[in-house]
Amino acid sequence: MIARVRRTYRRMRLGTRLALGLGALALVVFAVVGTALTTYMRDYLSAQLDTQLAQAQIAQSKSIADYGTLSGKKYYSWFYAVYDVSDGPPELRRPEDPADLPKDVDDFTSLARAQTTAHTELLRTEHLKGAGSYRLRACQVEPGVVLVSAAPLEDIEDTVGQLITIQVVTFALALLALVVFGRRTLRRGLKPLSDMASTAHGIASHDLTESAARLPLRADGRDGGPEVDELRTAFNTMLEHIDDSLAVRAEAEQRLRRFVADASHELRTPLMSVRGYADLFQYAAANAPEERDRHLARLRAEAARMGVLLDDLLLLARLDAAEVEEPLRLQDADLVELVCQAADAFRAGRPDHELTVLAGPRPMRLRMDPLRIRQVVDNLLTNAAVHTPAGTKVSVEVCVAPGSAEVRVTDTGPGIPPDDRARVFDRFYRVDKARTRDRGGSGLGLAVAQSLVRAHSGRIELDSEPGATVFTVRLPLEGGGAPGRPGSGNDRGLDSSGDSAYDHGQKSPPTRRAPAP
Repeated sequence: MIARVRRTYRRMRLGTRLALGLGALALVVFAVVGTALTTYMRDYLSAQLDTQLAQAQIAQSKSIADYGTLSGKKYYSWFYAVYDVSDGPPELRRPEDPADLPKDVDDFTSLARAQTTAHTELLRTEHLKGAGSYRLRACQVEPGVVLVSAAPLEDIEDTVGQLITIQVVTFALALLALVVFGRRTLRRGLKPLSDMASTAHGIASHDLTESAARLPLRADGRDGGPEVDELRTAFNTMLEHIDDSLAVRAEAEQRLRRFVADASHELRTPLMSVRGYADLFQYAAANAPEERDRHLARLRAEAARMGVLLDDLLLLARLDAAEVEEPLRLQDADLVELVCQAADAFRAGRPDHELTVLAGPRPMRLRMDPLRIRQVVDNLLTNAAVHTPAGTKVSVEVCVAPGSAEVRVTDTGPGIPPDDRARVFDRFYRVDKARTRDRGGSGLGLAVAQSLVRAHSGRIELDSEPGATVFTVRLPLEGGGAPGRPGSGNDRGLDSSGDSAYDHGQKSPPTRRAPAP
């Protein structure tokens, strides 16, 4: 039975539970108030009856003392008994009217006996056989004479019973009104919660498996008070967070699809070339032996190109999973020396671009992976050469900023359009869609550079405008590995005249510094 009541209670709505709880609380309050009021009324009426008994006995005592008999005004249904106690046990005097005594006078005799030893008025409540409940009072009329009077309690009990009936009816109606109207009021107050539940059901029925899935529903309204409004705000904030997470997930899925499509496309081209040149090599081996070396060289070139692409993809995957696999081999290395080696390789491979190196004469030792940092500098220099026309001036600068070492690669080319600047570090993204892959690359160079710099806890930034494009690499300095304090001319590789102090013996005007982002 108790388990069934609990299950029924759990299935009730919150408003009904609260209404029943308020009803139970009100019932307890009504019970306490009713009990206190009833007790007070009973005590008050009993005190009034005691006073009435005392006043009646004062008049009757005077009559007994003067005439020896009980005379005067008598109250209806009251009992009176006069006892002589001078000789020891109380002796009942013969009453003037037999109706003055009840059928059983034992309680009167007992109270008269107690009065002789108490020497004060005594009050008792007794149930007289055949008469009901009575209030008995004994007093000494004169030495040796005791008067015992008894007043019925029926009127008090009737009054108290009527009071209890009125209280029960009134409290029951008030409790019913409280539960009914309280339930309606609570349901109206809890309606914002029902609206939020409806919103949650609407979201649950919304298809979130689509890549472009959004949450169009929000909890509206301003009813319910500050607490409900706070809950509504938190609910909508949670929905906004979920919506943003879905948007990020959708964007990540789109990027993954583009990445897979671009990678497949990039790999498909060299594979088709390898297949074509393999067929040509087979034909040349049988019919044109003089063409074999040329076709074999093309096969090697396409295979090497495909190997570079796969190496870049593998490196990016390892960098993305850096928490599982450490992609770097850190050691102390000189950043200035790495930049100078990259500059020598650039001059040998890109003679059509004039390169200026701005680096200090002293070493700048950092905790890094020298092969990967060299790869970053090579990628940035190659990017500057590939995407600018022949004769464009390129410069690379090594300097110290507060807390970091900086490598700036600057070119004086046409710049990068504003719409493309935010995506130049995306994988397989090309600013110039018309460039061929032989010249434009696979679109992974800057993505690899950014991932490698981030793996070193650094960052890479872009600042571009027509006539000047600057890529700035910032790497954190290690204690004791940094050169002198930044700000001195030697640290920036400039002499007092402002020219380059290290340019492989080749003097050139200093290039424009990129503004600090």
